[in-house]
Amino acid sequence: MSTKYRKSDAKDYARQNFRGVWAATATAFNEDLSLNEAGFRQNMKHWAQALKLGGLFVCGKQGEFFSMSVAERKRTFELAVEEAAGHCGIVTSCSDTNLDVVLELARHSQNIGADYIVVHSPVLHFHHDIDSTVYEYYRHLSEQLDIGIALWNHPDCGYVMSPELCARIAELPNIVAIKYSVDRAMYKKLTKLAGDKIIVSTASEEEWLDNIIELDWRLYLCSTPPFLLQTTVDQRINEYTRLAFEGKHAEARVVRDSLEPARAAFRSARPSGTPQAYTKYWMELLGQVGGPVRRPLLNLTEAEKAATREALARSGLKLA
Repeated sequence: MSTKYRKSDAKDYARQNFRGVWAATATAFNEDLSLNEAGFRQNMKHWAQALKLGGLFVCGKQGEFFSMSVAERKRTFELAVEEAAGHCGIVTSCSDTNLDVVLELARHSQNIGADYIVVHSPVLHFHHDIDSTVYEYYRHLSEQLDIGIALWNHPDCGYVMSPELCARIAELPNIVAIKYSVDRAMYKKLTKLAGDKIIVSTASEEEWLDNIIELDWRLYLCSTPPFLLQTTVDQRINEYTRLAFEGKHAEARVVRDSLEPARAAFRSARPSGTPQAYTKYWMELLGQVGGPVRRPLLNLTEAEKAATREALARSGLKLA
């Protein structure tokens, strides 16, 4: 059982606490590709305390979970829960192609006091009539676990869960949220269909403000912008979020729009095939711990690193 709430209270707990700006963590590795625990702890302190993020999404795609052992993923969860305690929430990514591994990671998350887990929709190599399969996947997880579960789906996996399917899954007792990386029409429809049964979010930072204002969203369960486009002395994502939550929409738009040079600079140098390596190098330039990526991912070339440095220099971000 979760140490923070009963299964029957998972939705209420999430509505009260699964709020604000949550970022997807990168996993720090040493040059020999071992887990850099000290570096990960340093980053966690920065994200949770200096940047004051609402929560962190640990060991997802940005965190290279696919190249990590089960033991390493568990250890990363433990480090995250320890460093976040008293500062921000933690949702652990338990996604895997093997259901037994998903359940093992989820139960570990429950036992160590994570707030929630996130589980990607299952890998399906034949995408015809998926609804029954996907529903049963999440129904089984809900039955087996007490912790609040966030769904995760996006077109990259080969299929998109319909808003109607997501709303049906949302009826399950401890399904609390979804990271729904789809077009705006689809997530708007799900927001309307699901009501207060599930918290809907999407990965796009550029759409976050409009979703607060137009859809009354209170959760941004996102990717890496909250720690790549913010520093200790420049926290404009946090600032426009606060203003929007306070109903100061015009002021929030001014702050949001002021970040466009940083967004454009970040996009301008990002290689198409190495997003995690690019993220880690940008982190290093901001004073965070990056390090190499693991195979099958590729590290940046020296030319790509030079382009990244040039991009950051014209981003307008204030560095600590």
